[in-house]
Amino acid sequence: MRILIATDAWHPQVNGVVRSIEHTMREATSLGASIELLTPKEFRTVPMPTYPEIRLALTTSRMIARRLRQLAPDFVHIATEGPIGIMTRGACLAQGRIFTTSYHTRFPEYLAARAPVPQRLSYAWLRRFHNAGAGMMVSTDTLETELRGRGFRNIMRWSRGVHADLFRPRTPDEIRDPALHDLPGPVFLYVGRVSVEKNIEAFLALDLPGTKLVVGDGPARAELQARYPAARFLGLREGESLAEAYSSADVFVFPSLTDTFGIVLLEALASGLPVAAFPVTGPLDVIGPAGSGPDRVGVLGNDLRAAALEALTLDRTTARQFALRHSWRACTEQFLANINEAQSRVQRLAAVG
Repeated sequence: MRILIATDAWHPQVNGVVRSIEHTMREATSLGASIELLTPKEFRTVPMPTYPEIRLALTTSRMIARRLRQLAPDFVHIATEGPIGIMTRGACLAQGRIFTTSYHTRFPEYLAARAPVPQRLSYAWLRRFHNAGAGMMVSTDTLETELRGRGFRNIMRWSRGVHADLFRPRTPDEIRDPALHDLPGPVFLYVGRVSVEKNIEAFLALDLPGTKLVVGDGPARAELQARYPAARFLGLREGESLAEAYSSADVFVFPSLTDTFGIVLLEALASGLPVAAFPVTGPLDVIGPAGSGPDRVGVLGNDLRAAALEALTLDRTTARQFALRHSWRACTEQFLANINEAQSRVQRLAAVG
């Protein structure tokens, strides 16, 4: 099967959407499927207002329709609701192509944090966007329940995994980056975009011992770095450099209130880091039952300081073992099964109608 994934999120962006697509592409080959991409790299782009790191494609329905005819995929999956996603949706409807979508980002909450746009209007637009497809893939139970309550239909589960060979515990001798040496402990780590919707200030403002470490970049970095000079901002890291940052810390602090999953949670756990987070969508689903009892791998609570300090007492080996249950191969199998289910559903409805 040849699948086309249309996405507005692609390199040089570093986020959960990009990582999910990369790993899905890699695993799909061994499962008998090939994935091609339709990304902003194929078009002229402009910086997104208030978030210049994100480039928006300057494309049209005609350009996307022509690209679909050229590629002639067996199936189309739309990963984002940006210009490419919008135009691909329109082209699929016009050409009678079956397609699915993903709900990766809490767009209404992110938009409301930056502009006075009522969330009910954003959700109404998103509902129309996603309900036109044969299925909408979400990553967690909590998010599925919420979106069903908002009128979204044909919801499918597509979880996330972790690269456990890269993200693993390391001894101090294995950490080569001098910036990670001799950090006053304990070390509390945040990894992700440095932007207002990530609620990073809830972490930076905590009265914690040791060192606060921030890995990532974004539009709020300069302001937060100036306001919290005691914290160490390492900037964007990937691959081995990112894995070393995880290994140098003692607790992973996840202050976000708006993430739909949080792949960084699994990366931290695979590195042997217990998690401290608020009890919201993402942490509730990833940590799950392991958030209580003798095999806890994280502490979820509205008092983030207390959660971070308590997480110091949790077992790092247990955290690692928990993360090993999540593989990208299983996630890709789930993705492909969703596509087969969507195709079958449309065919059944066509036969009845």
